[in-house]
Amino acid sequence: MSIDESVSAEPADPHGFTLKKRRRWPLVLIAVLVIIAAATYFVVQRGGGTTSANETAGATLDVVYLDSNPAEKAIIEYIAENIAPDYDVKVGAVGLGDSTQINQAISDGRYAGTILQHRHWLQQVLDANPSFKEEAATGPFFHWVFGVWSDKYKSPQDLPDGATVWLLADPANNAQGIWYLAQTGLVTLRPDADITALTVKDIVANPKNLQFTLLDFGAQPRALRDLDAIVGYAESFLAAGVSEDKLIFAPKSPDEFASVLTVGSDYVDTENVENLIKAFKDPRVQEFIATDPEVKKLALPGDPA
Repeated sequence: MSIDESVSAEPADPHGFTLKKRRRWPLVLIAVLVIIAAATYFVVQRGGGTTSANETAGATLDVVYLDSNPAEKAIIEYIAENIAPDYDVKVGAVGLGDSTQINQAISDGRYAGTILQHRHWLQQVLDANPSFKEEAATGPFFHWVFGVWSDKYKSPQDLPDGATVWLLADPANNAQGIWYLAQTGLVTLRPDADITALTVKDIVANPKNLQFTLLDFGAQPRALRDLDAIVGYAESFLAAGVSEDKLIFAPKSPDEFASVLTVGSDYVDTENVENLIKAFKDPRVQEFIATDPEVKKLALPGDPA
């Protein structure tokens, strides 16, 4: 027996050669490591693991507006073009429609902030999503044009006994609607009522026996012709082609229901976000809100300082 024959476990080739199988496990291990590395890269790069623009010098900070509100878009674009360069920050405007997704994206740093909500709407979102980290970074940034709309009557006092009045369904804006009705004199509220948490239970006098029901944002304009009055935002009605003269009562909302700039809590102390906040507080922004003919149809100046 030859030495090769004694050590080889492989059968001899009929041509006189000894065939030996190569061990395959090193190649398998390398392939597995390559797959893991590729998957990790994908997760980090595509799954939100990259550094936020909030933390990146020179990056553009996207601020979100509600895509149905052209005034919000115009305000952000005005800041981006005219104000932000003075504060060494770049600003972009992004229109979206799902507020919960927006809040999540701000919390995790995909967007820098938004101006589409007041403090009490934000609190509703945070209560429903305890993992979100977002906070108000300004005082009242602007006041949405909000009030009583009617296709049948010219003033709130014209509403008949038993008139049906429709309010927004979410708790914060429902409270705002009830506050507006109290300003018309049609109802009286408990003196100690919290205006941010009003419900119909806080109404202590309703001389015309108004009937209240609830509607979502999108349903309000379509229902206007069939109802006596609706309390809601101008942006919903004007976007649906409703004439401005159907807004029969619209005092300025209280500061509690004014827009604020909100930002991710984990990023509020970064240099980029600090500069963003300063830009949004610049007095020139309030002048723009007060004087731009299209913006003032939907927004009124606030006091963000």
